[in-house]
Amino acid sequence: MNIATTKGQSKSLSLPNILTYARIAAIPVVVGCVYAQSIMDGPLWLRWVALALFIAAAVTDVLDGYYARMWDQQSAFGRMLDPIADKLLVASCLLMLAADNSIHGWTLWAAIVILCREILVSGLREYLAALRVSVPVTRLAKWKTTVQLVAIGFLIAGEAGEQIFSPTTMIGIFLLWTSAIFTIYTGWDYFRAGIHHLIKEDEG
Repeated sequence: MNIATTKGQSKSLSLPNILTYARIAAIPVVVGCVYAQSIMDGPLWLRWVALALFIAAAVTDVLDGYYARMWDQQSAFGRMLDPIADKLLVASCLLMLAADNSIHGWTLWAAIVILCREILVSGLREYLAALRVSVPVTRLAKWKTTVQLVAIGFLIAGEAGEQIFSPTTMIGIFLLWTSAIFTIYTGWDYFRAGIHHLIKEDEG
């Protein structure tokens, strides 16, 4: 085994990347718990299990970046995998919540906006990466992500949460719409940056 391979393996197995792997691994368990409770008429405590795992997964999103910077363990692999893990977590939970009617009616449009934005930004990032152009994450985009995760957390709690705090689902829906509004604004920022570089590339 050469030195380059050893370094590549050590970076892919660094703590920040392991936290990202854990976030991805939590997705089927969270979705499975919600599915078992709502679709299969399982006990309500499954919602609390799903919520606890979702919160743990969301926390890893903060910790992996923090440890990567603190221990200088940032890597190209981690920068690629981290946003993918975030999008998988959000998209999977939104689809499951739509399937169990936690998200329904007009609120489905908020989920659609969020999912469409994620696809748009992923495509733009891939295109801009080919041009070696980096689009930094804005503070508003970080707030959008935070509100989005909190909204999904309330919706995962759902009926179980309503037994303790009755407006649980309503708060989740309100925050989801708030996140959708932030999503449109931040998505426009990314789109504008992408179009700017696209026009420059065509003119060149």
